[in-house]
Amino acid sequence: MNAAPIHRAGHRFMLDPAGAVFWPARRALILADLHLEKASFSAARGALVPPYDTRATLDRLALLLRRYAPDVVIALGDSFHDDQGEARLAAEDAARLARFEAAHRFVWIAGNHDQAMGGATMLRDEACVFRHQAAALEAGQIEFSGHFHPKARIATRAGAIARPCFVTDQHRVLLPSFGAYTGGLEVTAAPIRALFPRGGQVFLLSRERVFAFPLAHAAKAA
Repeated sequence: MNAAPIHRAGHRFMLDPAGAVFWPARRALILADLHLEKASFSAARGALVPPYDTRATLDRLALLLRRYAPDVVIALGDSFHDDQGEARLAAEDAARLARFEAAHRFVWIAGNHDQAMGGATMLRDEACVFRHQAAALEAGQIEFSGHFHPKARIATRAGAIARPCFVTDQHRVLLPSFGAYTGGLEVTAAPIRALFPRGGQVFLLSRERVFAFPLAHAAKAA
C-alpha cells in the first residue's frame, strides 16, 4: 500500500488507500463513518441486504491495525448506524471489536447517527481538531472530519469512474466513509464545495494507492 503524505501544522499525516489517516507523531489512526450494523437496521425496515457489513468493515479495520499498530484510534462519529447498533452486534463481531479496544485506545466521537450513545463531540490535540461534521475554525486550526462521505468522479479513457476520496486544503481534511455499506456525496455538491471555497485537493482511493488532483478537476469531470 502506498499512502500519500500531507503536511499540516508542522506534522506529517498519511492518507491511506483504505480511507483512513495515520498520524505518525501520535501513532494515531483516524477514520470516519463506519456505520456498523447498517444492514441490520435496514433489514428491520424491510430492505433485503446481506447482513455482512459489520464483518467486512471490521476486516478492513483489522488490516489497518496490523499495518500501523496505532496506540490510539480516533473514530470521527457515525461509528454505528443508529443508537441501538451496538446491541445488535453478532457475538463474534462484538468480541472482535472488544479485542481491538483492548489492544488500542479508541476515542469514539459522537456523530449524528450515534449521538445518543455518548462520547465526545470533539477532540483537540495541539492545532488539530477532530469532530464528526466540519464547523467554523479558529485561526491556525486543522480540522479532521467525516459526515459527508465524499466521493469524486473523474474522466478516464474507459469512461468516468467514481470512487471515495479525501478532500483537503491547508485547514481541513475531509475523510471518506470507512463503512462497507455506505454511499457517498459528490465533491461537486454544495455542502462540500462550501467547505473549500478557495479550492482544494482530492485524493481518490484505489486498491493500492491514492491519486491526487485539484478539486476543480473533479468539478470538470462531473
